[in-house]
Amino acid sequence: MAMYAAVEDNGRTVPAIDPQYLTEEKVRQEVDYYAPYKAGTIIVDPGAKRLYHLGEGDRAMRYAVAVGEAGYGFSGKATVPFTREWPNWTPTRNMLRREPEKYEEFAAGVPGGLDNPLGARALYLYRNGRDTLYRIHGTPSPWTVGHNASSGCIRMFNQDVIHLAEEVETGAQVVVLDRSESGKWTSAPDVVAEASTSSE
Repeated sequence: MAMYAAVEDNGRTVPAIDPQYLTEEKVRQEVDYYAPYKAGTIIVDPGAKRLYHLGEGDRAMRYAVAVGEAGYGFSGKATVPFTREWPNWTPTRNMLRREPEKYEEFAAGVPGGLDNPLGARALYLYRNGRDTLYRIHGTPSPWTVGHNASSGCIRMFNQDVIHLAEEVETGAQVVVLDRSESGKWTSAPDVVAEASTSSE
């Protein structure tokens, strides 16, 4: 599939995504989506392993994501003050405290690259001017996309996070749903209303 072929990016060759990981549900595609926010807003639905970048006229670009433990630890609104290309990664204090044997060797940080856990791009989420430590980022482990992951926040195929980062404007709003809201806004409001009326 062309959009998931190998791509040259800032002197690095991002490997093609193996077709076995590219089911119809995981391939990025434009879909109907009825969130009550302006175009350019990002909606993260961790429960459904989906991320939506809103367009005009109840349409959105839908991406499949993997959700790490930290991805379930945040919900509500934030903004994206900046993105980073091939960002450095440093394990959080919680990660070092929880699994020192796994993360201690990386305590000083890992430079950006093909093996970096943050992948090709990272979108940093801030709330009230403070870093939430929540990231939307790429991954060197494409087989995890569409599933729960052992660590991290919201992982995407590297090709997808590059595509998203190119489209997102500085200061874009992000809305992260909690698990109880999974699947929200995927149906037209009048369809939902008709369904509830007919079931009464």
